[in-house]
Amino acid sequence: MREFRYSSRVYFSDTDAGGIVYHARYLDFAEHARTEMLREVLPAVSQSDLQSSGLIFVVKSISIDYRKPGMLDDEILVLTTLEKAERFSATFRQRVMRGEDELAVLIVRVASVSSETKRLMPIPEGITAALS
Repeated sequence: MREFRYSSRVYFSDTDAGGIVYHARYLDFAEHARTEMLREVLPAVSQSDLQSSGLIFVVKSISIDYRKPGMLDDEILVLTTLEKAERFSATFRQRVMRGEDELAVLIVRVASVSSETKRLMPIPEGITAALS
């Protein structure tokens, strides 16, 4: 599968009083990486364009395995791959890295939902193909 790369830095606001990345910030790192992944594969379509066309992605479930602590000023890289695409949902594996160190692994399942009715709707084939 195709791997998408998103780099960032750990800022003071990402950490707790000890300078260690606060556990919930990994959700933000992963969200930013998935957003930038969509921008990369659909450069002519923004998330607001998708929403205007009636499609939104909502997180159905997330599991996080914390491996090593991230620290203030770390340069991190989030590696995202599409693990599984189904008619109404997609599952992503996201690895938060600091150099060769794996800080966290997230398994994120998102559902495709109508922005109008908030009911499940099929993921457009073009999006699935672009992510694969």
